[in-house]
Amino acid sequence: MLQELSIKNFAIIDELFLSIEKGLTVLTGETGAGKSIIIDAINLLVGGRGSSEFVRHGEKKAEIEGLFILDDHSHPCFERAQGFGIDIEEGMIILQRDISISGKSVCRINGKLVTIAILREIGSTLIDIHGQHEHQELMNEAFHLRLLDQYGSIEIDQALKSYGILFKKYEQTISRLKGLSENEQQMAHRLDLIQFQLQEIQNANLQLNEDEQLMEEKRKLMNFEKLFESLKTSYGALQGEQKGLDWIGLVMSQLETAAELEKDFEPLLESVSNCFYILEDACRTIRNEYDSLEFNPERLNEIESRLNEINQLKRKYGGTIEGILEYSSKIEEEIETIINRESHIEQLQSKVQQLQKDLYLEAKQLSDLRKKWADKLTKAIHNELKQLYMDKTVFEAKFIKSSEMYKNDTIQPFRKDGLDVMEYYISTNPGEPLKPLNKVASGGELSRMMLALKTIFSKHQGITSIIFDEVDTGVSGRVAQAIGEKIYLVAENSQVLCISHLPQVAAMADTHLFIMKETIEGRTRTTVKTLEYEEKVTEVGRMISGVEITDKTKEHAEELLQLAYTKKEI
Repeated sequence: MLQELSIKNFAIIDELFLSIEKGLTVLTGETGAGKSIIIDAINLLVGGRGSSEFVRHGEKKAEIEGLFILDDHSHPCFERAQGFGIDIEEGMIILQRDISISGKSVCRINGKLVTIAILREIGSTLIDIHGQHEHQELMNEAFHLRLLDQYGSIEIDQALKSYGILFKKYEQTISRLKGLSENEQQMAHRLDLIQFQLQEIQNANLQLNEDEQLMEEKRKLMNFEKLFESLKTSYGALQGEQKGLDWIGLVMSQLETAAELEKDFEPLLESVSNCFYILEDACRTIRNEYDSLEFNPERLNEIESRLNEINQLKRKYGGTIEGILEYSSKIEEEIETIINRESHIEQLQSKVQQLQKDLYLEAKQLSDLRKKWADKLTKAIHNELKQLYMDKTVFEAKFIKSSEMYKNDTIQPFRKDGLDVMEYYISTNPGEPLKPLNKVASGGELSRMMLALKTIFSKHQGITSIIFDEVDTGVSGRVAQAIGEKIYLVAENSQVLCISHLPQVAAMADTHLFIMKETIEGRTRTTVKTLEYEEKVTEVGRMISGVEITDKTKEHAEELLQLAYTKKEI
């Protein structure tokens, strides 16, 4: 859950620190006080789109930081964080985001710099922000199938993965077939080009690591004079009359005499003798190397020419000799394919037909699973809608297209997610036919439909925190009461933050935060206050009646709070 939230220099917030509890936290206040600004800040914290407009006027940057506590070590956040090399210790994860006046963002997760994409990837496992705009997603039929797949969770996900692996092979095969079926003139031009390239590479007769060996030989040739002089001087210092070996030989001879007189000198004699023989061997080696040195300016020119040839091939076909040879093998295969084009086309056509059959079987299995889960989802939504006073509403996850429609077709319109096209249909009044959701639902009905779905999916998603941003728009009375109770039920599975203008929802809160703005020294700022019981009565009363709060209003507010406490205990 989101345990602590810090916001600095964000919009009209100069500095704000929130400690957020488990359960249902409701944010209320006058319109424009800054409730949605807090949600905007959280949205940016988990990877939402940023802008310099969020930076408080006169400041250089806005800073947002959130501490999340994960009690369940199987939470998907752990796996995703590990994939990005982010350590999570003691179940604590800290997200940070700074937005400068220039619009640039700096993102960190547990102190590690990350991209916005990674922040969004991690953030999506922690917080689900649900606002009025999401009603638009509910109106989009493409969103409906994704919701169903999410509901089917592991079972549908496994079938989708199996289908996806096969679909990828199908796409690759189709692409190869299309490439071979292109204009013959283009194919002939391509064949001429790669045959020339292959001949050029083969004529070079490249050997692995040849360039490295040539560079080493070139280095020796270019340093010939220094090397020659160095070996000559070394040999001259060791070999000859009155030179190094001569003097050490003299030392060894004298120590032999000393050892004959006194045995204590024998170890010293042995050491000097060993050194003499080692130096003698070294001297012979230096002489051999010295004698073998031969400066060949023509060989240096040959090396330069060969390296130049290799470098030109590298620029054309690969950065290394290995890369050039790999490219050579690749175009050699392509040449063979083009020359034997007709037979390859027949093979690919046969492979496409087989893949279509296999894909259809996978799509059929996926479609059958979706229909099974669609029935379960329909029953679950009817149950939730009944509790939201939409018991007369008929809901159906209707398959506009499915695998059955293409059973006898030779070519099926396979897509990345299968053959199914599904849309939610409803009838809100008895006797009325089922129609697409986006054609018949009002704002209040959409709010309830969304909440019904969210109640169902909160049990399957494992999201740490859910935020409802004025999703109760367009409802009142007993429906508002039912929505408050439903949001509270969602909070039993996930921490919930909810912005609301409904007293029925506010009364269900475990924690009630009152958002207000004030002007200090000519600047507007947003502040937050956690309400105690009496303050909560006053605020709920204000939400019921408006500005003027009478004793009767307070009685009504207290009654609403007591009713909420009773509901929570059930």
